[in-house]
Amino acid sequence: MKYFKLITLFLLCAFASIPVFSQEKEQEETDVIEDFEGEEALAQAAQNPVGDLISVPLQNNTNFGFGPYDRTQNVLNIQPVIPISLGSDWNLITRTIFPVITQPDFFSENGSTTGLGDVNFTAFVSPAKPGKFIWGAGPAIILPTATDETLGSGKWSAGPSVVGLTIQGPWVAGLLVSQVWSFAGQSDRGDVSFFLAQYFVNYNMDHGWYLVSAPIITSNWEASSGNQWIVPFGAGAGKIFRIGKQPINFNTQAFYNAVKPDFGPDWQWRVQLQFMFPK
Repeated sequence: MKYFKLITLFLLCAFASIPVFSQEKEQEETDVIEDFEGEEALAQAAQNPVGDLISVPLQNNTNFGFGPYDRTQNVLNIQPVIPISLGSDWNLITRTIFPVITQPDFFSENGSTTGLGDVNFTAFVSPAKPGKFIWGAGPAIILPTATDETLGSGKWSAGPSVVGLTIQGPWVAGLLVSQVWSFAGQSDRGDVSFFLAQYFVNYNMDHGWYLVSAPIITSNWEASSGNQWIVPFGAGAGKIFRIGKQPINFNTQAFYNAVKPDFGPDWQWRVQLQFMFPK
C-alpha cells in the first residue's frame, strides 16, 4: 500500500500545477484559440525521448489473449520525465516508470492480482544543442519493487540504454535500445537478461494532429527457445490539445504480436495521456 500512497501523492502534486478554466467569457474565448505552430512544435518535443521538456505520461497498455485461458492483462505506466541541465553543453534526461499491473491468474479462468510492478529508471546524457542527429546514452536500472511476486522479477537489474533520432520536416523517427542483466536480489528467483527495442515513427500534421507507430520489441533471453521474443506491429494517431493553458498530448495505438511466447498476448491496445510542462 505504501507504493500506491507515493504514486497518489505524486499525481496530486503533478495535477495541482494544471491551470483550470476561467469562467469569464472573454478568457474562455482566448483559451479556445490554439497556437497551431506551437502545437506542432510541442508534438515534436513530446516525441523526442531526450527532449528538454518536463512531462508526465500516463500510458495504459491492455494485452488481450494473455495466458492459457486467453485472459486480459493491464499495465498502467506512470512515467515522469525530468530533464536536468549539466551546464551549457549537456543535459541529463531521467525517466522513471512506475507500472501498476493487473495480472490475471495464469492457471485459472478467474482471479487476478493488482499492484505495483518493478520500477524502471533510465538516465540519458544528451547534448544540450544537438544537430540533425539527436542522441542520448546512459544506464537503465530495474528495482525489485513489485508488491507481489507474480508482478516482478525479485531481482536488481542494470545495463546500458541508448537512443537516437532525427527530425526532418514533419517526420520524427528514431530507435531506443536497452539491455539489462540481474546482479542481486532474491536467490530463489531466476536470473534476468532482458532486451528491449522501440522504434518510433511520427508524421506531424496541421493543428497538432499526428500519425504514430511505436511498438516495443522485447526478448527474455532466459526463456526457452521459441518463447523469448515479442515482436508487435501496429500504429495509431494522436493530437496535442490544451486544457486552459496546459498542453496535453493524447494518442492511441493498436499492435498485433506477430511473434510471441506460447502464452503471450495476441495483441495490445495502448492509450497515452501526457501532461507537458514546457519551460
